[in-house]
Amino acid sequence: MSNSSSESNFFAHETACVDDGAIVGNNSKIWHFAHVMKGAVIGEGCILGQNVVVMPNVSVGNFCKVQNNVSLYEGVVLEDYVFCGPSMVFTNVLTPRAEFPRATSEHYHKTLVKRGASIGANATIVCGVTLNQCAFVAAGAVVTKDVPAYAMVAGVPARIIGWMSAYGDVLDFSESDTVVDSQGHEYKQISPVEVIRLK
Repeated sequence: MSNSSSESNFFAHETACVDDGAIVGNNSKIWHFAHVMKGAVIGEGCILGQNVVVMPNVSVGNFCKVQNNVSLYEGVVLEDYVFCGPSMVFTNVLTPRAEFPRATSEHYHKTLVKRGASIGANATIVCGVTLNQCAFVAAGAVVTKDVPAYAMVAGVPARIIGWMSAYGDVLDFSESDTVVDSQGHEYKQISPVEVIRLK
């Protein structure tokens, strides 16, 4: 167990493996049987649960929570404060074949999860999409296209079923195109597929 940043102070369980050349930020915690591979970058204050795998060239922002049994494959980028629920799935190749491996970075499709987004347990994120700021993916959903900021999506394939504030309040635009959440932040619905935060 090692880290390329000698000044970094993080916790790794004795069964976890942090490869030489991995970077892990201060106050992050890496739990049982997790594996952070060479070239991966983990930010500060992150929690990686049991059996999490972080592949080379993956970037994880600050204060992310990656729950048990999640694999972050090359091409996945998590910004700050992202939540990945237990056993949710990322992919990075659109047309995999065992006989003809797509095993180089030129075959990998980038998946970007922006600040504050949440992904529910057992959801699947098909590679090449962007989950925008504070998007919320329901448990078991299969995401095949970009998810707008503050959108709640569910189903197979995932579709917008509502809107959610950064804090986690459901936003009801049925009576007005402007809603204030429990923290006093104001949101405006611009179109059926776009909500913005005003303050």
